Amino acid sequence: MQINPTQLKQLIEASLFVLAKPMTIKALKETVLADFSVSRVKIKAAVEELQQEYQDRGVQLVKVAGGYRFQTQEVLSPFLQPLWQEKSPKYSRATMETLAVIAYRQPVTRGDIEQIRGVAISSHIIKTLADRHWIKAVGHKEVPGRPALYATTTEFLSYFGLNKLADLPELNDVESLQAMFEKAQQGPEESEQTSPQQTKE
Repeated sequence: MQINPTQLKQLIEASLFVLAKPMTIKALKETVLADFSVSRVKIKAAVEELQQEYQDRGVQLVKVAGGYRFQTQEVLSPFLQPLWQEKSPKYSRATMETLAVIAYRQPVTRGDIEQIRGVAISSHIIKTLADRHWIKAVGHKEVPGRPALYATTTEFLSYFGLNKLADLPELNDVESLQAMFEKAQQGPEESEQTSPQQTKE
C-alpha cells in the first residue's frame, strides 16, 4: 500500500503523540507503517522533517533512549509544574550515589557498588531503583555465589533525557548526576506523563 509524504508525517506524528514514549524507526515501520511500502530511510527523513517543524514550538520532537518522542521545551518546565499537583519523588544521596555507580561503571554487582562507595548497600536501595525501572539484572558474575550484575535501562535513558549512555555528563562526583536528576524533575516533559509513585529512601 502506498502512502504520500504528507500522510506519512501525519501518521508518524499521531503515533508518537498517542504513545507518549520513545519509539524507534524500526518500531514505527513494524507497527503503524507495517502495511505501507515505505523504507526506513523515508521514515527517518519524515521524522527529521517533523523535528524541524517543531523546533520553535512549545512541544518538540526529540531523540531519547534510541527512539523519538514529543516533549515540552525545557525552558517551559517551571511554568508547567502547577499542572501536576503530585510532588516528585525524593531520593536519598545513598540512592543517587548507587545509581551513579551503576550508570558509570555498569555492569556491576552489589559488592562492586559497596567497594566503590565504601559502605554497605541496603537491599531497599536496589529494590527502589529496580521498581523505578532505572536498573535491572543483566547477568551474573562468574565468582562464588554468582552475584547479580546490574545495569541501567532504556527507561533510565528516557527519564533523564539521554539518547545513549555516552551522553551522560562528566562525573566528578555524585552532584553531577543529582543535578541532572533535579533538572529532570523540574516538570513532566513528555506530551503525556503519569506521575511517578512517591518513593523515599
